[in-house]
Amino acid sequence: MSTPDLDLRKLRYFVAVAEELNFGRAAQRLHIAQPVLSRQIRSFESELGTQLFVRGNTGTQLTTAGTQLLQDAKVLLDDAQALRQRLARAAGHTVTVTVGVMAGLRATAAAAAFEAGDPRRRAVVRQIPWQQQAELVRSGEVDVVYAREPVDHRGLGSAPLLEEPMDAVLPADDDLVARTSVRLADLASRVLLLPDPAMVPGWQTDLVGPGQRWAPPREEFRTVEDKLEHVAAHEGFVILPHSTTAYYRRPDVRAVPIEDLSPSRVTLIWNAATDNPVRDEFVAAALACRDQTT
Repeated sequence: MSTPDLDLRKLRYFVAVAEELNFGRAAQRLHIAQPVLSRQIRSFESELGTQLFVRGNTGTQLTTAGTQLLQDAKVLLDDAQALRQRLARAAGHTVTVTVGVMAGLRATAAAAAFEAGDPRRRAVVRQIPWQQQAELVRSGEVDVVYAREPVDHRGLGSAPLLEEPMDAVLPADDDLVARTSVRLADLASRVLLLPDPAMVPGWQTDLVGPGQRWAPPREEFRTVEDKLEHVAAHEGFVILPHSTTAYYRRPDVRAVPIEDLSPSRVTLIWNAATDNPVRDEFVAAALACRDQTT
């Protein structure tokens, strides 16, 4: 009796479910519909002739066979990725690394250094939203992200890149914009617009003190452009990393450094479960060019 060839696509689907132990989260990570993922896993189990998951009221769990496959699957997927990279280099094909950056950060110098090492290499840089930093790496949509902390590092490789001060962004006619810097106490009488509390390091301990008012997180606070529109409309102020405020300059708002707020930290993140020598070379270039990131 012949054994069917192993389907690497279904194997990747299996790994996502095995790591998440939740079909919904795995489907989001893979950017496919949950029913499609469930059908693919059932088909994979049928092809292998063994049950990989136990699905019950207490959630999804790996069987003994599933646990063994998860250990072996990562090796197989890494080997397949490395083989594709070697074949591309041998054939003289262009090898591409996709790099995600947050607003205000620059990967230009790192991309130039990376490409200078081999004319067949290309770095494609794209701006990404804060909420998707880790998700895009885990899904394989990007290879490396210049991420702003806090970010979920579980299962990811990471390397600290830099720290930068935080600015208060105020309406251009606010009395505080004439100062060279402010302290948190100076902002206590103003409304803090919070897109997501986690986006401001130390916001609970450092920022929101007695008498501080803040607007509850709202969907329209998500993008930098939206935040600045609300500030310009005198609805409150926002806090952003200095490189972001330098990137988004406009005449109706002003950025003032905050003296006593924890700095923003930038970290490189990538999928540590995937063997990708070319990506690792970009990471090395990014670390070498860290002074040219903002």
